[in-house]
Amino acid sequence: MIRSLMTKITGFIAERSHSPRRKCQLPVRVWFEPIRTPGIHTSTSDNIFLSGETIDLSKTGIAFAVSAIRIRENYLVGQERILNMQIDLPDGPITLQVIGRRYEREEIDNHVEKYIIGAEITRLENEERKRYLHFLRFAGNRRGPASAGVEARS
Repeated sequence: MIRSLMTKITGFIAERSHSPRRKCQLPVRVWFEPIRTPGIHTSTSDNIFLSGETIDLSKTGIAFAVSAIRIRENYLVGQERILNMQIDLPDGPITLQVIGRRYEREEIDNHVEKYIIGAEITRLENEERKRYLHFLRFAGNRRGPASAGVEARS
């Protein structure tokens, strides 16, 4: 009895400690923030991005699906690498920065797989933040336009 009560209380606290998530599918593009060192530009992934779609959104994070876990030799999750992301909201695109925190490989069939990535929002400019939060509050329950497919583009 006490154990089941504690489990319920722990579940309630865990549920309230995270921002509520809104399921929606919106097209996204993800690319690395260039690594710049004094006097030398060392990023090899400029102008290369992955296309995918969101799975769910919250005030603090985003889950999205892409067809690959890396762009060239750089993994999307780990090493605290900053990712730039563009989300196509119904009223126009927004650009933000995220850090990939976790991923899960999902096999669609024998030959096709996708990666579900959970990312923390680290930067979102004020005007775009207002649009994003407005979308979460008023339109987050509607399904957005689905992308034609999840594919890597160069």
